[in-house]
Amino acid sequence: MKSYIPLTGFRTALLHQRAPVPTVNGVSKSMKPGGYADGCADIAYALQSVGETIVTPISQPDPTKDLDWSFPDTVEGILEAVKKGANVLWANTTLHSQHAIVQIQDELISKGVRLIGPNPLAAERYDDKEWANRWLAQQDGLRESFPKSMLYKKGDEEKVAQFPLPAMAKPVKGRGSHGVTKVATPDEIKGALEVLLKESDAVLIEEYLAGEEITITIMPPGNYTVVGEKKAHWALPVVYRYDQIDGVLPWNGTVPVTDNSRVLTKEDHVADPAYTTAQAQCVRVAQLWEATAPIRIDCRRKVDGGPFILFDVNAKPNAGGPGRPGRDKQAALTTMSAEAIGWDWPEFAVNLLRTATPLDQVLSQGRLV
Repeated sequence: MKSYIPLTGFRTALLHQRAPVPTVNGVSKSMKPGGYADGCADIAYALQSVGETIVTPISQPDPTKDLDWSFPDTVEGILEAVKKGANVLWANTTLHSQHAIVQIQDELISKGVRLIGPNPLAAERYDDKEWANRWLAQQDGLRESFPKSMLYKKGDEEKVAQFPLPAMAKPVKGRGSHGVTKVATPDEIKGALEVLLKESDAVLIEEYLAGEEITITIMPPGNYTVVGEKKAHWALPVVYRYDQIDGVLPWNGTVPVTDNSRVLTKEDHVADPAYTTAQAQCVRVAQLWEATAPIRIDCRRKVDGGPFILFDVNAKPNAGGPGRPGRDKQAALTTMSAEAIGWDWPEFAVNLLRTATPLDQVLSQGRLV
């Protein structure tokens, strides 16, 4: 096992989601059951296993109990974590402009608290896939790099009838593959819209991309093990996705990503320049968003052999890996990619911890105006 030198002065608390995010303009985002407490426990356990100081709700957390390892992302939960000594908040949750971190930002900044996660003040823009994709597609280096789409609301039946099929119907503020449906006929799109409109007042309709699917993780600038100092955003190796079911990858709680994904080799990258081009475009997205934490972007080709289209930008720094009992197949896509450059799961977790940024700096970045 590798030896690690703990990060000096870092005392880290993980935050899980306690309640659904507020609805904005009639658009809501579904909450994952458990609020990502399972992933919080994986991260905290891995960091603690290599000597990092982890602040937890109880003094001796049980490796088998998710909620022993993280605090709810409420004002009370965050203040409890800080009172117990935390000076780094790993926001393994969904942030938004009304989040508790924003409500008590002055107190947290005065205590020198660092954050791992996107800017909460820009989260409504990040999470709104229709707005974000449309805005990004207008930027230099990204034109023609996002799918054709429309925002459907009640009363748009005539408009949606003109949208080419097959297509993808999905939540405007998505969470993994939740609610994502391939529709090939007018009846199928009608049925999908009826289901999705029960959760939100708007639905995103996108052109169907029939070709190869990949995902790319972009890391922020920083000092890392193995790769050294990175002065700009940079891409981890591409992960190839396969075994989609009717055009959609199953939820990782049903099929672990290690069962339907593989990291591409250097030879794969050299053989097809489209992978390097896609990495560069994803780096461009991270630069435009001034991302202070890792982001992951899903891409597909319209047809095999063609260029990649960026269809889903995920600002939440999702990561996870084995270690806790019963969690042997919980490696995240980002973790798989990190392994390809020599970071095992605990080392990757430590390198993610290195991206912790003073809260005042996070709140000033990536406002997307």
